[in-house]
Amino acid sequence: MAEGMLQSIKVQLRIQRAIIYTVLIIGSAAMVLPYLWMIISSFKPIEEIQTYPPSFFIHHPTVKAYADLFRLIPMGRYLGNSILVATLVTVSNVFFCSLAGYAFAKHRFWGRDKLFLLILGSMMIPWQINIIPGFVIVKKLGWLNSFYALIIPNMVGAFGVFLTRQHISTIPNDLIDAAKIDGCGEFRIYRLVIFPLIKPVLVALGIFMFLAQWNNFVWPLVIIHSGDMRTVPLALAVLNGQFGTDFGTNFPMVMAGAVLVTIPVLAVFLLFQKYFIRGITLTGLKF
Repeated sequence: MAEGMLQSIKVQLRIQRAIIYTVLIIGSAAMVLPYLWMIISSFKPIEEIQTYPPSFFIHHPTVKAYADLFRLIPMGRYLGNSILVATLVTVSNVFFCSLAGYAFAKHRFWGRDKLFLLILGSMMIPWQINIIPGFVIVKKLGWLNSFYALIIPNMVGAFGVFLTRQHISTIPNDLIDAAKIDGCGEFRIYRLVIFPLIKPVLVALGIFMFLAQWNNFVWPLVIIHSGDMRTVPLALAVLNGQFGTDFGTNFPMVMAGAVLVTIPVLAVFLLFQKYFIRGITLTGLKF
């Protein structure tokens, strides 16, 4: 009797597992297929893209779309702009947000909790509301159409302060007290004690910030008006407008641009995936 019930439970578990795997495989295929079509289209000549019915098979592969991408527009400049902006914003967020998180988590000062709640409250404000005030401030500072406007307003964010503060709160105070007994100052405590213990969280924060800045479209669209200052989201919009108005005019070139823009994002995530998952797992929700 017991063996029969155990066997029945095992069969039910196998069926449930099979259903879960089937749903996950279908969902994964639905997400991967558009990217696969994008990559295949970038290596197809225009004649093959215009054929009906469409096919995933490439009869005459070519890299002409990638050559045209760098020949007809300064794509290298756009990629360099995005890499510079995303890297500097990511590094500054990792540094300043972790410092602020350390202060909110381990230091007691007047108005600390109220100030932290104010920072959390700012996360509830829609980002669209900040565009006009931000534009006015940047214009009065004379930063329009410059890297200052792209980088400085995004150097620290409420989400990063919240994320780092949550993890630093779980670090025992005894470690900090021991460092103080050894004569360490506040910044040295942060550098030698806090920073090594929160690396997984900082990697997760860095991935979030890099992806957000790499894909940022609205803010650069508002403050950038010259071609040499464009980032890759703006470049893709211009590319689609200039070369993708008529279907098939230079559709492979548009797809090639999308492929190049996607590669850095995938590379960053794949390189730091282990730390990203670990950082999200270790981050608590303690207030």
